[in-house]
Order: sequence, then C-alpha cells, then structure tokens
Amino acid sequence: MKIAVMGAGAVGCYYGGLLARAGHEVRLIGRARHVEAVARHGLLLETAGSSGRIPLAATTGADGVRDAELVLCCVKTSDTAPAAAAMQPHLAADAIVVSLQNGVDNPDLLRAALPQEIIPAAVYVATQMAGDGHVRHHGGGRLVLGDTPRAGRVAALFAGAGIPVEISGNIDGELWTKLIVNCAYNALSAITALPYARLAQHAGVAQVLRDVVNECLAVADKAGVVPAGDVWESVGRIPQAMPGQISSTAQDLQRGRPTEIDHLNGCIVRRGDELGVAVPVNRLLYTLVKLLESRSS
Repeated sequence: MKIAVMGAGAVGCYYGGLLARAGHEVRLIGRARHVEAVARHGLLLETAGSSGRIPLAATTGADGVRDAELVLCCVKTSDTAPAAAAMQPHLAADAIVVSLQNGVDNPDLLRAALPQEIIPAAVYVATQMAGDGHVRHHGGGRLVLGDTPRAGRVAALFAGAGIPVEISGNIDGELWTKLIVNCAYNALSAITALPYARLAQHAGVAQVLRDVVNECLAVADKAGVVPAGDVWESVGRIPQAMPGQISSTAQDLQRGRPTEIDHLNGCIVRRGDELGVAVPVNRLLYTLVKLLESRSS
C-alpha cells in the first residue's frame, strides 16, 4: 500500500518505519533537517531488541500525500487544521486518514476540513526522536482504532507489520482514557524532566495522580463521556510499561518548542469551566507548563 505520514515526528516515524519494513511504500512528511537525514541514510529505527536503517521516501511538502491510499496524521493538535487544509488539494478521494494524535478534538478537526474517511485512533507507544532521522522506541505500540467502514482493512495492515491493534465501538471513550493518562503524567514529567518510573517513586506523586484523574473523570461524567476500560489500571501501569520514557511535553520543552498542553490538561480546564466542574490540580499543572513554555518565546 502507498502510505504517507503527515507529521513525521517520533510517533509517525515509528509506525511509518514499521510499515515500510513490512514492505509498504511509505513517504514521510516532516521538517527539512529530518527529511534530509532520511533521504541520505534512511530512517534509523532503534528498539530494545534491534537497531537498523529503513530506506523510505521523505519530503517537506504536504503534496507528499498525493496518491497515498492511507495517510497517518501525526501532527500536533494545534497544527491539525492547517495540516488538513494543506493536504486537502492533494488527497485522493478514496484515501483513508488515520489520526494518530494526542487529545480528543483531532478527528472532528479533520472531518471539518476533509471529506475522506477519518479513523480516530488511541495510541499507546513511548517513542522519541533521538536525532535527525533517528527514532527510538521505549515501549508499547498498541493502537485502538475507531469502528469505521474501512477500519478492518487498516487494522489488518498494522497487524501485518507486527503492530498490536484492535477496533473499538467506543473510540470516544478510548480517546478520553488516553487523554486522562496524558493529563496524569505529561505535565509532571515536563515540569520535573523525570521519566515515568522515577516520577512515580517520589512521595506525594501518587496522591497528585489521583487528584488529576478524579478531576478528569468528573469532567468526563458531566460531559456524558464513558472512558473505555479501567482508567485507574491504565494510569497505574505507565511507570512499568514505559519506565525510561519522558513525556512528549517534556521533550518539547527540552527542544524549546510549543507543547500540546493546551489540548491535554488545558482541555480539562476548558471543559471544566464550561461544565462547572472544579479542576484546581489540572489548572495548576497546565499553568506551570505554560510558564515553562514561555521561557522560549
């Protein structure tokens, strides 16, 4: 299959690399330095068990989605609407777009701009860019896809590349569960620059996590959303599943880039204000990350 990855950061490179290794024709769309490195040497994919270079195409322009049968949208939420507008003139009418993004708003943002089939996905993977053209995998990799007309075809494609995948009839609940997990850990990891396992060992952190999660659950309940699965179990297994990982928010701060905090704890703050639910711990974490973010502006 011809596949394009719009937003070739850590998540996009990881899944794009696995699909290319499985024999699919993959084109990455990303930053110039990253694209140049991939064009020269291929994508270096490093996992716990192996490390190797994968040859694949890369470009900086949104026209890279032309002729793609499947597009993995991996841009930050703040870039979703502009990315969709940039892709729109080049997308094949029957292309499938999968949102492999944080937050709960991206599928609707994509649907507002694109007539193609949009498949929401909850992504559970720990990755980071270790350099230009170099993605490092720390753990996880499971995908949960929304139950759309062609989700089964896409799930088979991922499964054939060795990617754990399932289809859910409650994808909104899956996205909210992932949002809650992100709200629990992303800001704390960013503020402290600590990986999840070390973070979880510190006195007082367990109670903070409980406070964050309880606030998120209260907002979800008021919004009429039923988070999927056991939220507390999902939150509790992160330090064991991804012990050495720092959050994507921490990685952004380290690089002096804008974070997605507006669409993580910031989303809970906005929804809480709209619904009349007090969220003081999420508000504090959101504000602290915004203050750290401002140092680079």
